[in-house]
Amino acid sequence: MSTPDLPAELGDGTRLVHAGDDPAVPGTPLRPSPVFAAPYHLGDQPPGWQGADGYARPDNPTLRVFERAVGELDGGDCLSFATGMAAISSAVLALVRPGDRVVLPSDGYYATRVLARDELERFGLQVDLVPTLEIEAVAARGDLDGVRLVLLETPSNPQLDVCDIAAVARATTAAGAVLAVDNTTASPIGQRPLALGADLTLGSDTKALTGHSDVLLGHVSSARTDTGRELNTRIAAWRKTTGNTPGPFEAWLAHRSMSTLDLRLARQAANAAALTELLAGHPAVSGVRWPWRPGDPSYALATTQMLRPNGVVSAELADSAAVQRLVASSRLLLAATSFGGVHTTIDRRAQWGGDAVPAGFVRFSCGIEDTADLVADLTSALAALG
Repeated sequence: MSTPDLPAELGDGTRLVHAGDDPAVPGTPLRPSPVFAAPYHLGDQPPGWQGADGYARPDNPTLRVFERAVGELDGGDCLSFATGMAAISSAVLALVRPGDRVVLPSDGYYATRVLARDELERFGLQVDLVPTLEIEAVAARGDLDGVRLVLLETPSNPQLDVCDIAAVARATTAAGAVLAVDNTTASPIGQRPLALGADLTLGSDTKALTGHSDVLLGHVSSARTDTGRELNTRIAAWRKTTGNTPGPFEAWLAHRSMSTLDLRLARQAANAAALTELLAGHPAVSGVRWPWRPGDPSYALATTQMLRPNGVVSAELADSAAVQRLVASSRLLLAATSFGGVHTTIDRRAQWGGDAVPAGFVRFSCGIEDTADLVADLTSALAALG
């Protein structure tokens, strides 16, 4: 027996702590332990019998707990995957056929573009790569003939542009296309794409949701509509056949870690606000982006569409050497890729070759250190840039 969704009026912290929990039973653990079994006892059952569990690849008790928790946050039905890219690729490949058009962001996560270039076109799909800020215009023009799926990433990674989800959803619904939103940067408590009309919301749970830089995971949640349930069934079948299911330990770690997302995101956002002002006021830094900073090109839409700010900031230094000096002069800024963890990191995106950004473009992922310590450390490090 499982609990119904928690009341929507509860705060984020309460929902995160209790999401996915079964009803309290005296003598049982307060939090569920992971179930590591691969096969399960079937017993003497008639032909065609379908028990709750028979084999762990299509489903298992630990996945159900985690998926129930994330589904409650997303407001949909969740399927978990081994990585964020497993979630993205499954959401696309389970739903398209040769000859379909797919619209993907040209400035979103680079691996999504690699998927388009190396795999989707090989399968006979027409891929339109469109900048995040232009996808709404493409949809509004009705330029969706033959489009099966539109994927948004908003805020985009790494440049943090924001697209109007509701506007695109209206256009895709009218055209009979599926709208999927990569919600990784915002997180399930920072933005609810399903409530804005999207058919699917997905994310790399490696990032803020689990937040401790120690687990790879992803998920896709579908809307609780007839269309959403059909999509969920098809994606679940794809996951079962392709074996993209995560392990129970990863799912258990994720469920445990997401309990503190509200606290982590609040500190990360506070740190992002402070570092953004510091960076914007320094002559050696340009192009500072954080959607929740007044004056940012995305500010007006971000503050109406999103529920709360996040901890990711982007900026541009003079060149790669300037980035190296900044990192070398800091005690707290760690050079690392990925984002959303408890440590504050800096990532020079051009070093990976996947993003059309200048050599000195950096993505800061603010952690949960004391704000005053981060400000003092970055102030000192910026002094090394002159």
